[in-house]
Amino acid sequence: MAHFHRFLGHDHDEAPAPPAQPAPPVAGGVPAAGSDIETATVRQIVARLEALPREEARYLASFAYVMSRAANADLDISAEETAVMEQFVLQHGGLDDAQAILVVEMAKIQARTQGGTEDYVVTREFREISTPEQRKQLLRCCFAIEAADGTISAEEASISNQIARELDVEANDLNAIRDEYHEQLSSVQALRRAAGGPTG
Repeated sequence: MAHFHRFLGHDHDEAPAPPAQPAPPVAGGVPAAGSDIETATVRQIVARLEALPREEARYLASFAYVMSRAANADLDISAEETAVMEQFVLQHGGLDDAQAILVVEMAKIQARTQGGTEDYVVTREFREISTPEQRKQLLRCCFAIEAADGTISAEEASISNQIARELDVEANDLNAIRDEYHEQLSSVQALRRAAGGPTG
């Protein structure tokens, strides 16, 4: 599907996909992996997402991509990080569960395959289409994703700092958000271990 119409960018040069056919009912409501039913189900989800207004889809795609960029800072996106991303897409995107899962999976693929070349461009694009409050909200989501396993590594903290700069988040706002996750910072945990105290 042309990478989700350029991941919800809605590439107008591509011919429109044929209307999705209703998926037949499946016992338990879960299609078998790789089945025609699964394909039809995915097409239905994509059709609903592509029906979103262009600017709303653009916002959602860039929001999800930047979260995936933070999750992939250590070159591994864990199940815990994925679950937190899905939660935030549900919360901020107004999608249903199936749509949120698909958006997150697409963002993860993009971050893994296009990271480095697209990171700055997409993050700056989000900056252009968001309010200062939305940018702080996204940065807070990035820290929460990185803390999903209980520790924010030095690599993860560095990526969040870089994302904050590219979003033009004020230093005092960045510090306030980082302070919310002070106990999860690996540097803080290392100091506590060295002192013989609890790590968080």
